[in-house]
Amino acid sequence: MNRQERIDLILDHFEHPRFHGRLDVPGTAVTGGNPGCGDTVTVYMTVAESSDSVEIAFEGEGCTVSQAAASMVMQMMQGRTLRQIDEATAEPLLEMIGPDIAAARRNCSLLAFNAVKEAGRQLQQQQMTR
Repeated sequence: MNRQERIDLILDHFEHPRFHGRLDVPGTAVTGGNPGCGDTVTVYMTVAESSDSVEIAFEGEGCTVSQAAASMVMQMMQGRTLRQIDEATAEPLLEMIGPDIAAARRNCSLLAFNAVKEAGRQLQQQQMTR
């Protein structure tokens, strides 16, 4: 993708976020924040008992990049297992956002990704204590 295509993708995710809102019964909720610019993202995650895949959603406020990246992360991680989330890297997300934008707005770009990783860790710990 060229720079304009990436900007269009970011704007589409910002204006039409995927998996936005709360889950009916989340297994966990993790809120991440970026104090430098006031961005917040709360990730809700639960594990489907029948398939071990996750269901995730988010709510948040902040800049275009942080909220679009949250939507992108939800789309990327929806239906994965906790193990797959644990093993996931941020590289595909940063590539979608674009190296120049991601470099200039790294904290905004990774806010939701880091919250998803933490939510996955919390659910893994819950499963181990059952």
